[in-house]
Amino acid sequence: MAPGSSACKEVVESYSTVSDYEIATTELETIGKPTRATNGSGGQQGIYSTNGVHELLECPVCTCLMYPPIHQCPNGHTLCSNCKTRVHNCCPTCRYDLGNIRCLALEKVAESLELPCTYQTLGCTDIFPYYSKLKHEQHCRFRPFSCPYAGSECSVTGDIPTLVAHLKDDHKVDMHDGCTFNHRYVKSNPHEVENATWMLTVFNCFGRQFCLHFEAFQLGTAPVYMAFLRFMGDDNEAKKFSYSLEVGANGRKLIWQGIPRSIRDSHKKVRDSQDGLIIQRNMALYFSGGDRQELKLRVTGRIWKEE
Repeated sequence: MAPGSSACKEVVESYSTVSDYEIATTELETIGKPTRATNGSGGQQGIYSTNGVHELLECPVCTCLMYPPIHQCPNGHTLCSNCKTRVHNCCPTCRYDLGNIRCLALEKVAESLELPCTYQTLGCTDIFPYYSKLKHEQHCRFRPFSCPYAGSECSVTGDIPTLVAHLKDDHKVDMHDGCTFNHRYVKSNPHEVENATWMLTVFNCFGRQFCLHFEAFQLGTAPVYMAFLRFMGDDNEAKKFSYSLEVGANGRKLIWQGIPRSIRDSHKKVRDSQDGLIIQRNMALYFSGGDRQELKLRVTGRIWKEE
């Protein structure tokens, strides 16, 4: 036992973790020959360095790539800062106390590495300096999309065809072909409902998919209903389209026109930004007719492509 060190009884062997940069990283898959071909997107295109030093940068606990601060024990074993806390300051390799020793040499070596994007298998061919890789991956156009279903916390991710099949097969959402729609939303005892989400509807239009959301929630102290559209794709593609929503009765009408939001923006983010057709509950019940004790709201709309 090294002087000043103490043995630890328990060692945590495996954890799922996120680095200080708040992006989960994965271990590398292949090593090729080095090449340099600038593509103008901040990275380089081609195959990355043959340097095997990247293996030293894998945390032995979570197997993710390590970013500063990288810690080491008195015997030189390294691990990431997140796992240092989780193993209770005990080296998972030799079980000595870790202390507060930083491996500055390994942090410096990392600066010389060029690594492929995590989403290489999804089509990204860029390579980046070690410390630039995470920033790129936050905005990589090949990164997976999250499931847009709002009725539950769904953790499924994937490309658009995968998510469309997932919505249809697993969430049983309504799928419609066409760029116009006419939907009726019904709810008994609406005064007793402060938060509710209706079934998502997906439209196939112009060869792309759009998600129509409708829900009830509190806007401040006022109960409201809100309808909005999200585009299954990136924001730059969403801006090529526009949509309108309309609701009314008894000679009154509310109309909303806007640009669909990308599903890169979460359902909650879009709702909280009030980017859609908002209907006060009293107005919605007025549109519903009758004794105003049941919601019977008809929402019509259309989607078009901007020239």
